[in-house]
Amino acid sequence: MFNPTLVHEYLRWSARRFPEKVALVSGKERMTYRVLDRRSDLLADGLVRSGVRRHDRVVIFLDTYIESVVSLYGILKAGGVFVMLNGSLKSKKLAYILKDSGATTLITHAGKARVVREALDEVPGFRHTVWVGAGKSFPETSCAFSQGWDAQFEDHGTPGEISAAVAAIRSIDQDLAALIYTSGSTGEPKGVISSHHNMVSAARSIIQYIQNTPDDIIVDVLPLSFDYGLYQVLMSVMFGGTVVFESFVYPVQVLQCIGRERVTGFPIVPTIAAFLLKLESLSGFDLSSLRYLTNTGAALPVEHIRRLRALFPTARLYSMFGLTECKRTLYLPPEEVDRIPASVGKAIPNCEVFVLDEEGREVSPGEVGELVIRGSNVMRGYWNAPELTAKAYRPGKLPNETWLYSGDYFRRDEEGFLYFLGRKDDMIKTKGERVSPKEMENALSGMPGIAEVAVIGVPDEVLGQAIKIFLVAAPGKSLTEKDVMRFCSENFESFMLPKHVVFLEELPKSAHGKIDKSALKQVTLPA
Repeated sequence: MFNPTLVHEYLRWSARRFPEKVALVSGKERMTYRVLDRRSDLLADGLVRSGVRRHDRVVIFLDTYIESVVSLYGILKAGGVFVMLNGSLKSKKLAYILKDSGATTLITHAGKARVVREALDEVPGFRHTVWVGAGKSFPETSCAFSQGWDAQFEDHGTPGEISAAVAAIRSIDQDLAALIYTSGSTGEPKGVISSHHNMVSAARSIIQYIQNTPDDIIVDVLPLSFDYGLYQVLMSVMFGGTVVFESFVYPVQVLQCIGRERVTGFPIVPTIAAFLLKLESLSGFDLSSLRYLTNTGAALPVEHIRRLRALFPTARLYSMFGLTECKRTLYLPPEEVDRIPASVGKAIPNCEVFVLDEEGREVSPGEVGELVIRGSNVMRGYWNAPELTAKAYRPGKLPNETWLYSGDYFRRDEEGFLYFLGRKDDMIKTKGERVSPKEMENALSGMPGIAEVAVIGVPDEVLGQAIKIFLVAAPGKSLTEKDVMRFCSENFESFMLPKHVVFLEELPKSAHGKIDKSALKQVTLPA
């Protein structure tokens, strides 16, 4: 019996079981498992013929979903390591990642010629570019060797011969599968080193607790450069499901898609939740097929969870916590969401977590400590960053074991459920007290008239740090600073009262939809 151990082996397995089943949907385009397997075989063969060797890094810089998925599986089948980038990346950051990753090949679109040209000018001697949508006329760059996308799929033998040749390319589960670059909001992006074993282990665990089956159809509105969006594809291919790609730029289309495609799974992030909650009713949409929603990227405010439960009463809601450095860490079983909505749950299957103090001792229930993760989902570290790796990935209790120190503050209750308090760097120290921005945001989200809220600390000569609140009012609602201060005085202790209250039209977001607190720290108060 075939027993997959590598990310791309699951594609072969699903293609054997469900050859004519639709694996991917993007607009009017539909691709079956048989075609996805065949196309990625041909791409792998083309990449190898072009000089891609085992362990080579290949960058995917595309806007189109199906070509991105074909690319990642083709790269893995060629023995390479894929680096999936957001299509909106600017030339400076693209050049940095090409140099940092040591990539030998770039797969991109002809429409990105200007950005690519500027980036490659900063990477002397870059070897190979594959152009999607260029036909036989390739954009001029400093790259040594350019090819068209279509040329990658020219047959150099029968389907059986190509498949056999690609299958003979050797990889093991300790080989790297991907470098996943973090958004780099506080500096240059970091490449998280992910092996086949890491990625398969993480995906298996998530599939297990969500209880995915081949009948599941997932609508993916998240960029594939975001591990949350990427894993929707990797997981679906593993269990033989279908992924429907949509853009949340057009939310009504997404909701219509759920009914049209009979979608069963809808992964969201807090910014998507905030938009959905602006809708008073979803009665105009057929959501009867929806089995579950998941949230990660940032913990949902409690009020948002309650309102989502009312908006999607028949769907199970999975509140989750994770970070790119280990993919997923915690999940709250849906049956507990109404009872303890502020919690993000317990460790996912085949993973163990601890809440430790500064001396590495486990803290008691109710006390604050850093979340530390142990398991095969813990990735290998940061590419070309030994000091950062040593800080986050430290020796565990067993020989040659690595634990991930998350940099996130948590507390555990008497039942073992965990509560996110904030990043170490985000925790506010004011008047000698430590304040959790997350707990304040949870409370403020329950104030009538507030659509979104973010809390940060800013330097203050007297207080050490002063609390600064940023608010977005709900449509048609009018709030004043006095309203907010009254709410705070009624709900918070005196040391938690904000010094600054700022109203914005919208909160700045990262490319992955998270509220960008680094950008908020640059927002100045009105004169």
